[in-house]
Amino acid sequence: MAGNETPPFWYEAPGWKSRLAGPISAIYGAVARRRMDKADPKRVLAPVLCIGNLTVGGTGKTPTAIAIAIAAKKHKYRPGFVSRGYGGIHVRSHLVDPKSDTVTAVGDEPLLLARYAPTIVGHNRANSAQALIDQGCDFIIMDDGFQSRTLHYDYALITLDARRGIGNGSVIPGGPLRAPLIDQMRWATAILRIGDGDRGDRVVRAAARAAKPIMHGHLKPAHVRGISKKNVLAFAGIGDPTKFYETLANYGCKLVGKHSFADHHVYTHNEARHLLDKANAEGLELVTTEKDVVRLTHIEGPLAELRERTHVLPVSLVFEAETDVDSIILETAEKYHQSRIKNGSI
Repeated sequence: MAGNETPPFWYEAPGWKSRLAGPISAIYGAVARRRMDKADPKRVLAPVLCIGNLTVGGTGKTPTAIAIAIAAKKHKYRPGFVSRGYGGIHVRSHLVDPKSDTVTAVGDEPLLLARYAPTIVGHNRANSAQALIDQGCDFIIMDDGFQSRTLHYDYALITLDARRGIGNGSVIPGGPLRAPLIDQMRWATAILRIGDGDRGDRVVRAAARAAKPIMHGHLKPAHVRGISKKNVLAFAGIGDPTKFYETLANYGCKLVGKHSFADHHVYTHNEARHLLDKANAEGLELVTTEKDVVRLTHIEGPLAELRERTHVLPVSLVFEAETDVDSIILETAEKYHQSRIKNGSI
């Protein structure tokens, strides 16, 4: 394991490690608070919906963004995704081509998003949003960027993993929070609690005190032929691999082997060879996530063989109340039009 793994103590009861990091966390939190409060976000001529999270690590933002895009299309919008392109090389705005772009060029999440709607990566989110509008998009979905506030958003939907919550509740580096909870909550529009568990109760209580709507959703796996009731070797480089493994077990798979990597991990030829050799030696079916498999596209050698041999378990975000996703689309559009009237744009 390597890369940007989150320290295990972040998701344990507060201890000496988090207390030792307390002074640095206080400074980090103050800087983050000031950046959010003093930001001068740029506006574009389209509704902007931000899918964000409170912590470092995966909380279900990508499947949520895809679910929102599908809903926006049903409302006759032409959605597009803005992403910074974590791990990619593009500084200026770049339209992702899922047929030719690689994970090292644009990042894994943009490659996945681009299958559903036009996706632009780049460091300047306002420029990327404008580029999407120039492409004909009229509803912008921003994947992350909640704390930076460089692009004005009309609605901020915060995804919360009910199993992990906000860990020990401390700010980086003492914990996983990107900024103090109370400061982030001021800029949130609604909370989407994903999955089952009580680790997010602190956020739910804070949201209730701030009169923020609390929605619920869960990740629904698709049916995949050839893995149910089979002995499998599962591998994943996502924020919380444990959730993926439990999904496979519930699916009826017998997990003979599990290999976890850091979130956004870029696989090497040696790692691919090791996984293939173990699967061959023990007669196992290989299985991974949809986010992982995009990192194996447009690649040759053992990585291409691993891609060919591996089953993919896609998941989709399902809102418990079907009307929630429609209300998100409508409220985002309404707030956009209200802001234009307020600013004298129309």
